[in-house]
Amino acid sequence: MERVARLAGALGVVVAVVAGFVAIPNLNIALILILLGIIAGAFTDQDNAVRMFLAVLALPAIGATLGGVPAVGEYLTAIFGNLAIAAAGIATSLVARRLYDTVMGAVTSPSGS
Repeated sequence: MERVARLAGALGVVVAVVAGFVAIPNLNIALILILLGIIAGAFTDQDNAVRMFLAVLALPAIGATLGGVPAVGEYLTAIFGNLAIAAAGIATSLVARRLYDTVMGAVTSPSGS
């Protein structure tokens, strides 16, 4: 399953970069990036959660800053925005897994011991 997660993550990066340069008609890139992110995040180690949350916050800011670069700024903004969408999918999976583990731990552990 780790191989699937790595493949989904790599495919997410490729789609984010390609979609930053080329408009793909009749294809919802954001949905694809979110789904690939959720798949990648489902098998990502919880130790990387803080880095992923930081990436969700930092990538759009970096993209906006690079938007002023002549000739390529528009593409860089789109690429970093797309990467942020994929990172949000990963972060969503990490949060959902953490909540599930917390709830299941509370349900299965004896109370009052």
